[in-house]
Amino acid sequence: MANSWHMLTTNEVLFQLHSDEQSGLSPEQAEARLLEVGLNALQGRAKITPWKILWQQFTDFMVLVLLAATVISFLLGEMGDAITIVAIVMMNAILGFAQEYRAEQSVAALKALTAPQAKVIRQGRRRLIEAAMLVPGDVVECEAGDRVPADARILYEVGLEVNESALTGESSAVRKRADVLPDPDLAVGDRRNLLFMGTTINRGRVRALVVETGMNTEMGTIAHLIREAVEDQTPLQRRLAQLGKILVILSILIVAVVVITGLFRGEPLYQMFLTGVSLAVAAIPEGLPAIVTVALALGVQRMIRAHAVIRRLPAVETLGCTTVICSDKTGTLTKNQMTVTELWVQADHLVSVDGTRWKDHIDEHPQTKEALTHLLTGAALCNNGVLAGTGGPQGQGDPTELALLWAASEAGLNLEELARQYHRVGEIPFESERQRMAVSVLNPKNQAFSYVKGSWESVSRRCAWIQTEGKVEPMTLGQQRQVRERQEEMAARALRVLAIAYRPLSARAQPDEMESDLVFLGLIGMIDPPRPEAIRAMADAKRAGVRTVMITGDHPKTARAIAEAMGMFEKGDLIVTGSELDHWSDDELQANIGRVRVYARVSPPHKLRVVRAFKTAGEVVAMTGDGVNDAPAVKEADIGIAMGLSGTDVTKEASAMILSDDNYATIVQAVKEGRAIYDNIRKFIRYLLSCNVGEVLVMFLAAFMGLPLPLLPIQILLINLVTDGLPALALGVDPAVPGLMDRPPRPPQESIFARGLGTKIAFRGILIGVSTLVVFAWAIGPLALGLREARTLALATLVMSQLFHVFDARSEDRNFMEIGLFSNPWAVLAVLSSIAMLVAVIYLPVLTDLFKTSPLSGRDWMIVVFASGFVQLGAVLRSLVSRPRRDQHEIKAFR
Repeated sequence: MANSWHMLTTNEVLFQLHSDEQSGLSPEQAEARLLEVGLNALQGRAKITPWKILWQQFTDFMVLVLLAATVISFLLGEMGDAITIVAIVMMNAILGFAQEYRAEQSVAALKALTAPQAKVIRQGRRRLIEAAMLVPGDVVECEAGDRVPADARILYEVGLEVNESALTGESSAVRKRADVLPDPDLAVGDRRNLLFMGTTINRGRVRALVVETGMNTEMGTIAHLIREAVEDQTPLQRRLAQLGKILVILSILIVAVVVITGLFRGEPLYQMFLTGVSLAVAAIPEGLPAIVTVALALGVQRMIRAHAVIRRLPAVETLGCTTVICSDKTGTLTKNQMTVTELWVQADHLVSVDGTRWKDHIDEHPQTKEALTHLLTGAALCNNGVLAGTGGPQGQGDPTELALLWAASEAGLNLEELARQYHRVGEIPFESERQRMAVSVLNPKNQAFSYVKGSWESVSRRCAWIQTEGKVEPMTLGQQRQVRERQEEMAARALRVLAIAYRPLSARAQPDEMESDLVFLGLIGMIDPPRPEAIRAMADAKRAGVRTVMITGDHPKTARAIAEAMGMFEKGDLIVTGSELDHWSDDELQANIGRVRVYARVSPPHKLRVVRAFKTAGEVVAMTGDGVNDAPAVKEADIGIAMGLSGTDVTKEASAMILSDDNYATIVQAVKEGRAIYDNIRKFIRYLLSCNVGEVLVMFLAAFMGLPLPLLPIQILLINLVTDGLPALALGVDPAVPGLMDRPPRPPQESIFARGLGTKIAFRGILIGVSTLVVFAWAIGPLALGLREARTLALATLVMSQLFHVFDARSEDRNFMEIGLFSNPWAVLAVLSSIAMLVAVIYLPVLTDLFKTSPLSGRDWMIVVFASGFVQLGAVLRSLVSRPRRDQHEIKAFR
């Protein structure tokens, strides 16, 4: 049956699948069929299990070397060392497992949020569900830009064209119809009455019956055409991987020097072997890529909570470099809840401040009541929206169309009765290039009419007549000028203005006649006010050096009014229309790209051209889009942003980020999060590498100076456990530093070690290593302590130096007192946990025997705290001295 659906009539297909075109399946039927046929999804890569994640912790090369060292220790009778190494490996494995498992859960949550959705009719009601929940017999609806969710038989279509290149390789769109195709041997590409999973609707709209799902679809049977998405590393991750290789080579060379020097000085081979392995484990930042991944995943989770869904991890890095945001107006900068506030017909003009009680307003104007009612009737008929209840212009469909339906309802029109009386027989869908939509209907007397709505510029060119005072007469140039002036007046008040027209049709009218020789009915003005949060966000973006450019299909006066209300239009800025842009050469556009703040009356090709011009000028561009034709511009941008509520599947697939609330403020918040995530990555890179430099340096200098080993192998492993894991993760969730959005965007090719980070790492690493070595040398020299106690002092100094550095690494230009000691409670908890482990190792008898430590006296702790914390002490004193001056400066600036 799978190959013969195209041979059946729509009624036969509905009968075989026990479904109904108008009401679809019941929820009970759908649930039963889902249990029977399974999810509507292609079989993909098996999910990684928690057990596999845990097992991977023990397959790392350095861990295997440590386990080999454990076996050697056991064979040599060093049971204490063997047990301790196993315990440390287990604790590291548990920490690594927790990190990677959380990252996997974050990725899974992200995929669930970006799962394809489908519009389905169940029990007579339209619903939006996950495409995976579709079953054979479901009635689905698709329109331009949607991805077909399953194989389906067309029941009804309007101007339907489908891109089937993903299935057939044919690049041109295919015209689809509901007609029966009797040939049983038709190729897939010739089955013009079927829709196939994974293809996209280019034009028109369709109602179809799902006939096959999941692996039973055509896409499922040729699954080799569907490639698994490869999760690329970000540029930062790739750079860190290369850095890791360099550090491995350097560490091995230094370790070799330490080991060989120790052997020449007569140190036991077994101890130097363990020292080399332990030092390599401590020196090589093998956990750095994993922590970067965790930091990115946690950042993505924070962005999801802020309504920004990241589809590609490199976008997180790019967000911090953004210099220009190209944003649509409607729904992104504005509330996306249109309300009709003005109606204009020849010789009358009505205003409703709140967009309600239109019936009362119309009743007060009996001389034009018929014309006004006809105007709203045309707006309601030329419409694909569906109101949800009586609570305002809300429901399913475009906000503009919902506003028109709400106004018609408020004027006393019964929308359900209107739909029954006027049967739609044809439609030319709205397209941004044409700026209009047309329908043909039959009234109760079987008379045919077409109704057209769209921009004044688009509709007026098609009007030859005008309805005035109940009569239809030729439209004069004076009347055209009068209507245009009124339209411009309304647009200047930030209203979106639509023109409505109609014409009678003959029984044999051709489709192109629907939009010609029209009778002008009137203008409808509606407003979509700016979002208050978008106004605040735009000020934040400006302060952060990010320029916002409005790109809209609206009238230039409407666009300017909104731009001025939002504070984004200043003296010397330009507004350019799509037609003006067509007359500009690329050089002219490049010369003016920095001055144009509003592009009005533009089509999707204009958006693509503007994005390319910005990129040529060296800008890092974020571009929003929702329609299918926006996809090229969204894909071309450095950060393509799709609308989660109004965006089409095609645009979402082309995007790097999806706004689940379609709000401009979310873009600015995402830019801030992107900067914060990058900052946090720099923080723990600074912390980890400084600590590693210190650890390697203390061992290297001791060997070079002929001193005994300052740290035993087991102590080095302990330091790696105590200082690397929890503190580094805590820095990964550090809150954004003050002033994050007061600095300009960073260059996209900037090194991770830029702005002096490499110098800070080297300097702090040297301080950590030298201070530890000085304490060790002082202990075995002037203090005349035993080697075990000296090593305990060195261990405590090295650990405390690194833990103090956690707070220092939280900011590159402020000390920990200025940013607040408790502003990151996770860092405080991580440090306290690490100190608790250190104290336990020094004072608990069972651990002192394992780690070869001895209890420290009060004098010893004073030495440790001074040697490890003198940098922080200097920072506090500097803060106390400089704060009054800074406070005085801020008071003067405020005044």
